[in-house]
Amino acid sequence: MDETWLYYYYLETKQQSMEWRHSGSPRPKKFRVQKSDGKVLASIFRDQDGIVLIDYLPKGQTINAEYYSSLLVQLKDILKEKRRGKVTKRVLFLHDNAPTHRALAVQKKLAYLSFQCLDHPPYSPDLAPSDYHLFHGQKKQLKGRLFSSDAKVIAAAETWLDGQTSEFF
Repeated sequence: MDETWLYYYYLETKQQSMEWRHSGSPRPKKFRVQKSDGKVLASIFRDQDGIVLIDYLPKGQTINAEYYSSLLVQLKDILKEKRRGKVTKRVLFLHDNAPTHRALAVQKKLAYLSFQCLDHPPYSPDLAPSDYHLFHGQKKQLKGRLFSSDAKVIAAAETWLDGQTSEFF
């Protein structure tokens, strides 16, 4: 499980903004671009077979222990439905050390749902595959595109995720 921000506008990468020019031509002007005002927080739960649950945080709300606990209950229900026969006794669960994830109410909910948490050492890039694999590819695909609403940026992100094979996960 991990979270990522989906912005209405992603700046182009250097590779996307390159132009062929001869050696004597002046350098192209680059204008400062500010990050867009619009963004959506996506909480993505996945396993080796693909995406299990995606939740988009409603505007004006923050992720707290109560909200996160309700997501865990949704996840358990969806796992029973989507991964029938695979979940027998417990679920091995990996999330980062965010304060919400470490809250006592969340720890109690994880124990109640029979989720066994794998330890995530602080500042360990080795155990954050979503940051370096899943989100990197997704954001690379969205760079240089402008979205006008939550629904459009969500649709683009989900289209990219749906296009990935099970080997990707």
